[in-house]
Amino acid sequence: MNRDDRLPRLSAQRLRFDLILLTAVWMHLDERQRSAAMVRLTGLLAAGGRVILSLRHGPVPAGRRMFPVTAQETVELARRSGLHVIHHARREDPHGRPGVAWTYLGLQLRAGSGR
Repeated sequence: MNRDDRLPRLSAQRLRFDLILLTAVWMHLDERQRSAAMVRLTGLLAAGGRVILSLRHGPVPAGRRMFPVTAQETVELARRSGLHVIHHARREDPHGRPGVAWTYLGLQLRAGSGR
């Protein structure tokens, strides 16, 4: 199945996933979009499902649309949506770009959340 879809809305209304992976995506959404996207992602998870995502920190390359995002903000959005943190790590950029670092979060749908 080929689907052209985008955060924060996503139209896969009846599908449920055990794992949703967002690699270098979250910082391309503004604060309002991130809030809506977290609710939508949580709604797409099967019971016990997980969201794994990376957050880029550092200077924005010329011509790119990126917004500052913190792990704390993302964890709070997740918590309000019924997810809890199962992994939290921060690393310097693997490509050696000056001033760039990454946060990696593993989030899991809380038991009994009724999804």
